[in-house]
Amino acid sequence: MNGRARGARAARVALATVLPGELALAICLVAGVRPPGWALAGAEAAVLAVLLLKAWMVRSRYVAARALGIDRRAARRAAVQEAVPVTVRRLVLHEFRALASLGRWVRRGTHGVRPGDFAAAYTGLQTAMMYGLLFVMVIETVGLAFLIPWPVVHRVILVLDLYGVVLVLALHAACVTRPHVVRPDGSLWIRYGALFDLAVPPEAVASVRVDRRYPEGRLIAFSEDGVLDLIVGSQTSVTLELNQPIPFTRPLGAMEEAHTIRFHADDPRALVSALRRPA
Repeated sequence: MNGRARGARAARVALATVLPGELALAICLVAGVRPPGWALAGAEAAVLAVLLLKAWMVRSRYVAARALGIDRRAARRAAVQEAVPVTVRRLVLHEFRALASLGRWVRRGTHGVRPGDFAAAYTGLQTAMMYGLLFVMVIETVGLAFLIPWPVVHRVILVLDLYGVVLVLALHAACVTRPHVVRPDGSLWIRYGALFDLAVPPEAVASVRVDRRYPEGRLIAFSEDGVLDLIVGSQTSVTLELNQPIPFTRPLGAMEEAHTIRFHADDPRALVSALRRPA
């Protein structure tokens, strides 16, 4: 077994060992059991060691790629892709994009909308729910501040709650600043915040119509017959029939092909009219 394979195996073993230990310590703290100082220090040292091991793996793969003559940017990308699972990479990317949307939201800007484009919002059905969730999270944060007597647990919960509030705001900001877009050439860009985007070329559109449906399921539902539902507020309002399958990527990286796409727009008639206009 070469050094790279041994490093990857060591990283997997370390993660499998350290994460359950961290979870056990967290449960003890929440239950009011104060572990010895050496246990807390050892847990933090173990987490730091795992992070350093991952960093070493990325660095070694970067050096190996550079030795093969690959340029720096491609070498960095290859090292990260080999060391970090695609699911983790996509989750981190979604989070960074959502957080970046907060600044764009404050400036009342939009992402990817150019002069002459038609932007179609889709957040109307979920805005009240998002603000209601934020209200509940703030009340929970204030309540736990008075109920939790253990300082360490209180600080951890406070940080997690505050980050949760920021993240919910960021997810909503990403949806507001990343609307659906119809280009002047008839192409369509279907999006949901930073989690999903799909470009549909004009030659792939067979028909489009206003079609209100109330499907059950998660945000993205995909059936075996190739129907993709992008559900907002338990509703879709536009049905797009395709004359050729369009590949798309799920939020966690899985690839599929859709023959029919159903999604929501706050003003579906305006979106349908804009998409039919080039024809």
